[in-house]
Amino acid sequence: MNILLVIEFDGTHYCGWQNQDNGTAVQMVIEQAIEALEGKRAVLHGAGRTDAGVHARGMCANFHPTANIPPEKWALVLNTRLPADIRILSSRRVDDGFHARFDAVGKHYRYTMFHRNVASALDWDRSWHIYGPLDTPHMQRQARLLEGTHDFVGFVATGGKKNATVKTIYRSCLTREGDCLYYDVWGSGFLYNMVRIIAGTLVDMGRGKLPGVTMDDVLAARHRLSAGMTAPPQGLCLMEVFYDEALLERL
Repeated sequence: MNILLVIEFDGTHYCGWQNQDNGTAVQMVIEQAIEALEGKRAVLHGAGRTDAGVHARGMCANFHPTANIPPEKWALVLNTRLPADIRILSSRRVDDGFHARFDAVGKHYRYTMFHRNVASALDWDRSWHIYGPLDTPHMQRQARLLEGTHDFVGFVATGGKKNATVKTIYRSCLTREGDCLYYDVWGSGFLYNMVRIIAGTLVDMGRGKLPGVTMDDVLAARHRLSAGMTAPPQGLCLMEVFYDEALLERL
């Protein structure tokens, strides 16, 4: 049997999704909960990685259980064994050959910025505090320029892999709700720190730190130094993983 989990987590106290030697990963915590039920080592196949401090509302992962638990009950059973900052939203049976990472055709990320002079006491661990003047309409125009198929090599963090840097962005938009600015992006795939670099570049543009530079210029330059700063991790959230390309094309 092959079970797909949809997972929500607060990444504040974790070193990221994927198991690492330097800290506690979300993947490890869930695998340990499965192991406690099955009495043997469990392996979760996640839809991708997240950095330390990054959150998720719709991470997906699959595994092959041996315990005699109905597919839809795995969410309930695991939640009784997981800490409050990790929750399984749903569980269901999928084809035996399904793989959460290799079968994914796209993802939706949201980056949250809190724009006012005083930082938030409530959302400090889920947003990036921005203060001072910000040209939001300019940022909104620049965000839309990223839509389409482009080479995003200029948006890869130093040390990140430079292969397969051509990605399709189905939708890229910046919206405001009160003091919050949300950058939402739906794409076929994302490079290491790509969304955080886009968010940082948008803020630099909004602050006037990249005068005369457009996202078209950054894409054409194909060099990390042409883009802006890397936004901090706590504002980033993986919202959804897509396994049906038609849903992305309808955005």
